[in-house]
Amino acid sequence: MSPVFYLLAAITIAGGLAAVLLKKLVHCALAAAAAFAGLALLFLSLDAQFAGFVQFLVYLGAVAILIVFAILLTRNAEEQDGGLFSRTWFAGLVVAAAVFAVIGWAVLRSGSVLPNQLAVPTATVRDIGVALMGRYVLPLEIVALLLTAATIGAVIVAMHEKEGEQ
Repeated sequence: MSPVFYLLAAITIAGGLAAVLLKKLVHCALAAAAAFAGLALLFLSLDAQFAGFVQFLVYLGAVAILIVFAILLTRNAEEQDGGLFSRTWFAGLVVAAAVFAVIGWAVLRSGSVLPNQLAVPTATVRDIGVALMGRYVLPLEIVALLLTAATIGAVIVAMHEKEGEQ
């Protein structure tokens, strides 16, 4: 394994742990975005270009930004007293470790169950893009409309909540 892999793995794990352990919701969302970026770079370093680019576009470019905007629109700007970490940081760490252990166990057990694959299927980013813009263009557009409607609905709900407070 190369040092680049270990660096990207450290960034991903540190971002995930910070997302679980930090107290302020905005900091947690930004830490999750760092974990998403590290994961996307891991995909790209493993020559999974489509998965890496989708991770960047969907998770980092859309989901993380949407989470930050939703937090900023719906939360009060009041400062919380206390330290940097949540009071339940230990429970979060235990749950994260348990999930990691279950996923690790499943990955280790799946190696003996799966047959050895002789040929690696080749699907380039161009092939997937042609399929998305050709055969699957209607479902892609429907998902885009649903996400846009959900974003507009979240902004309207947040605006009504702000008007009700004042």
